[in-house]
Amino acid sequence: MNTLAILILIGGFLHFGVLIASALVPQVLDWRDELARVSKLTRQLVWTHGAFIVLTIIAFGVLSIANASSLTSGDPLARSLAGFISVFWGARLVLQYTWFDARAYLTTPVLRIGYHGLTFVFAYFTAVYGWAALAPAPAI
Repeated sequence: MNTLAILILIGGFLHFGVLIASALVPQVLDWRDELARVSKLTRQLVWTHGAFIVLTIIAFGVLSIANASSLTSGDPLARSLAGFISVFWGARLVLQYTWFDARAYLTTPVLRIGYHGLTFVFAYFTAVYGWAALAPAPAI
């Protein structure tokens, strides 16, 4: 297994770490009270979109773990998938700095460390999967 495949394998497992952090979001952001103020349809849409994002992240993790070497092959489908994962997380990273203002919620050292840790992971995903999309490892 080449270096890039190992980095993708690590990325696959990191996707499940992101899900653990994501599971804390409803509690930290007090979604029970916040979403109680919106219409039922809006509440349902938020939860449905959240569920689809969770399924997408699970798919990224499973596909990365099961196909780490294939994702470095340079095959057009592999490059396309890696490119999509890179763009997905790159867009999330941009939003982290330009759209979201989480300062009011980073009230404990654990939350601050977690937030910055996730930022690092989003950058890792963007770089590693971007590498696989743009400059895949040569076949050995």
